[in-house]
Amino acid sequence: MSDTIDGYAEALLAVLRAEGATGADDEIFRFAQALEGNDELRNTLSDPYVPAERRQQVVEDLLQGKASKVTSAAVSLVVGAGRAADLPAIARALVAKGAAAHGKDVAEVRSAVALSDDQKTRLAASLKSATGKDVEIKVIIDPSVLGGVVTTIGDTVIDGSVRSRLAQVKSHLG
Repeated sequence: MSDTIDGYAEALLAVLRAEGATGADDEIFRFAQALEGNDELRNTLSDPYVPAERRQQVVEDLLQGKASKVTSAAVSLVVGAGRAADLPAIARALVAKGAAAHGKDVAEVRSAVALSDDQKTRLAASLKSATGKDVEIKVIIDPSVLGGVVTTIGDTVIDGSVRSRLAQVKSHLG
């Protein structure tokens, strides 16, 4: 992690704490995932020829009524500073720092569909049993998974996806 990304993550975490913005880290994470998965949005918000005010207005228009004012201001700040391309890494660092403050690790879970709160709770319990650590679940919707989930905790990847199982079947047959 670069010092710049770490610095932005630390600053945003301090703002979220000062504002008492519970859940804003998750909103920033989800916006960053949407940005990462949308080429047009990423290109627009990262384009240095698009004035900062215009890029910030795009963020505010997208988040209006869908996220807290703190989230909108935080994302707008990063985009206005010309760091939109870094937002996914900043969001990951922000979430990791917030989780670490509560003695947790972050598990990024890729799933073809959204997980219910009950599914997230059961998955967190299973991951705690497997790793011995409390985990905070961050779900990323990824249709390429097809079914099941792919979980990443630090450098460890647990692939329970249908895509992986199909690849195993293919290798056994072929």
